Amino acid sequence: MNWYIIIILAIGLAMDAVAASIAIGAAGRVVFLDAAKIAFSFGAFQFAMPVIGWSLGVTAASLIGGYDHWIAFFILLFIGGKMILDSFSKQSNQPRANHIQILPLLVLSIATSIDALAAGLSLALIDTSTIWLAAGIIGITTVLLSAIGILTGMHIGVRLGGKAKILGGFILIIIGAKILIEHLCLHA
Repeated sequence: MNWYIIIILAIGLAMDAVAASIAIGAAGRVVFLDAAKIAFSFGAFQFAMPVIGWSLGVTAASLIGGYDHWIAFFILLFIGGKMILDSFSKQSNQPRANHIQILPLLVLSIATSIDALAAGLSLALIDTSTIWLAAGIIGITTVLLSAIGILTGMHIGVRLGGKAKILGGFILIIIGAKILIEHLCLHA
């Protein structure tokens, strides 16, 4: 597999994490340490999932392929819905530090990297020699683009004020719907 194809794959796989990063950044001011945790969590899962998918190989594809899209959809629907509901709370709409909690970050990292698991399964069929290189490029690309997404989201959040959490929640729900629709249309 050519390196430029791996880079294109990495950018495509990173887009859900980037959209989630924008939503997180828009929801409130993110301190540097939390932004780094978010970017590295997304990158780590985007690195690990292709390796796991590659390891599972073709035999396990039928076991998880039937419902992975539903899991991602409901996780993103829940997190996005919670963000929207939280935006209507009686708290001030002033931007405040958005300290990320570990469990929601891990769940979001898994939900946005499920397509990387499928990519790993595909890589097992195409070329087994490039899995570590591909996974590394996917992970690094996701870290960099997620960091940019958080910064972009913070600028959007400043402009939108209290409506940024609503936008962020809808972005996550749309990502989940996109995953679900793509899977259902491809397997219809």
